[in-house]
Parts: sequence; C-alpha cells; structure tokens
Amino acid sequence: GRRPILPFLKLPDHGEPFLVGQKCGACGAVYLGKRMACSRCCGTGPFSEIPLSGHGKLHVFAIVHQSMPGVPTPYVAAIVDLPEGVSVRATLKDVDPDPAKLPFDMPLEMITGVSQQDRDGNDVIAFWFRPRKGAQS
Repeated sequence: GRRPILPFLKLPDHGEPFLVGQKCGACGAVYLGKRMACSRCCGTGPFSEIPLSGHGKLHVFAIVHQSMPGVPTPYVAAIVDLPEGVSVRATLKDVDPDPAKLPFDMPLEMITGVSQQDRDGNDVIAFWFRPRKGAQS
C-alpha cells in the first residue's frame, strides 16, 4: 500500500496526488490542516475541504547544510505561497542550493514520490516543489 506523509496530502486511486485545505464557510479563508476556528473571522465553521493548486511561488528559503544522518545536504527548505492564500513548507528539488539562482516569487510546481517505507512496508508518499516548467518569474 501507500500512505501520505501528511494528512493534507491526498492520494486518489486515479489521478495525481494533491494538497487540500480547509475553507471557512463564513469568510472564505483557507488553511492547511483541520481547524476548530477561523483566525480571520473567529467563526467556528463550517469548514469544507478544498483542493489546492499544484503550483505556487517561492516566498522565502533557507539552504540547509547540516541535517539528520542519511539526509543529503545541502538542500533548499522553502515556504511556497499557493494562489489560494495558503503557504506550505516544502523542500525544493531540481535547484542549485545557491541564493543567486533562487529568485523570490520564482514559479514552482508540486511533485510527489516515495520518500521512504513505513515499518509495515507501505510506501510513504511525500511532496516537494521544483521550478515550474515554461513559467516566467
């Protein structure tokens, strides 16, 4: 089998994996993860699950030079702004860990793949972002 690395990554039986957000029924604010209340309008819902875009823009990043054993460094940890108004933390792939090559607002697209296997032998599916093909900054 397979399972998502985080609860807001959905793995449909058919089609590509995608992120989901929780949308406030009162004001329309969108969040990652389950909510008990909206921080914009203080409403308590209802919240509905909505699919999020598979693309966004680079908001900020850090180049990581030291990590846990077995994790290759350097790599780029980033905050990606999605069009729905949500930001998500992700590792960037297919980029040089060089600040001069990482412009803020760089268009990015989400990719998914197997990051590891759990103790039951299931594939754990993770997501990353990479520069969006054919997009202009």
